Amino acid sequence: MPASAAAPQGAGHASTARGGLESTQAALDGVVRGGPPGAIALAQRGRDSWAGRAGTADLATGRQPRAGDRFRVGSITKTFVATVVLQLEAAGRLSLDDTVDHWLPGMVRGNGHDGTKITLRQLLNHTSGVYSYTDDAGFKRKEFSTDFLQHRYDTWTPQQIVHLAMAHQPAFDPGSGWSYSDTNYVLAALVIQKATGHSYAREIERRILRPLHLDSTTLPGTRAGVPGPSGRAYSKLTGELAGPAEPDSSTYDVTELNPSLAGAAGEMVSTTRDLNRFYQALLSGRLLPERQLAEMTTTEPIQEMPTVSYGLGLMRMELSCGTVVWGHNGGIQGSISQTVATTDGGHVLSVNFNGDWNVHEQRVVEAEFCGA
Repeated sequence: MPASAAAPQGAGHASTARGGLESTQAALDGVVRGGPPGAIALAQRGRDSWAGRAGTADLATGRQPRAGDRFRVGSITKTFVATVVLQLEAAGRLSLDDTVDHWLPGMVRGNGHDGTKITLRQLLNHTSGVYSYTDDAGFKRKEFSTDFLQHRYDTWTPQQIVHLAMAHQPAFDPGSGWSYSDTNYVLAALVIQKATGHSYAREIERRILRPLHLDSTTLPGTRAGVPGPSGRAYSKLTGELAGPAEPDSSTYDVTELNPSLAGAAGEMVSTTRDLNRFYQALLSGRLLPERQLAEMTTTEPIQEMPTVSYGLGLMRMELSCGTVVWGHNGGIQGSISQTVATTDGGHVLSVNFNGDWNVHEQRVVEAEFCGA
């Protein structure tokens, strides 16, 4: 049943330990007025922090968003996966120059795909050419249209996902271009499992979540619910994730879903606080040795976005004011998120919207770092 579409509630009052956040709050309010029901944001600069909120977390009850709410972070998961791969390289367990076929013999094969010619580095920076399974028309119909309502609890195994991708031709020969592919990170997670004997989720928990005390971050696997405290998540189910939608079209509560459809490409649940802490630790050198952090921040250009380039699970963005930030965005049904930080991790922002249509999260980033 579609949830009742209600007008967003007024923006919550920001609690702030520093001034000058009016433009960030205004941007948060503006995005919510034009699309998703609600939003939360947390900015930290040194010891100062600011928490903003806007709109509604639950259209049925009118509950407002709360700073500590948990949400699905989508492709922000990729930065965690890449960090583990680089930690394994630093420990001598694998090399970025290893081929995919070395670790996963015969898995990447068919319709022009050849795992013997694709390196782990190319998986992580999206230069592999491997087809993204989320582009498959059948997958999009099942997961992003109203068919989702009949399939929301379906389980996808990594092997099913890779098999689906192999049914298509690659985007290009390995190393000859750049194209974002969710399949790359499903494969990277399988490499982690092969190299360690443990699931990628267990390795993230052991190597990142527990040491940094990211107590509100989970990798749910096939568990459909979002642990509390949390609001609800909403979608127009247009057949495309994060696309435009008419404001008077039906709005569906998509909070419960089996996140195996995203797996290592985007299953994680977290909070703005935990995401800020992770990216601060990563960029300040607490999680990776200098050489591996340098590998991670060596980027490939993105032709369609000249101000954005992509490293190993990490995006570099040059903002309108010339400030350079690093981070990742993420989308999954009903949830659009982004975390970005300055090069040293000293200034960081995480934002989440609980709807997946007409979301312009970059406006909030520009407002926070450029005052625009």
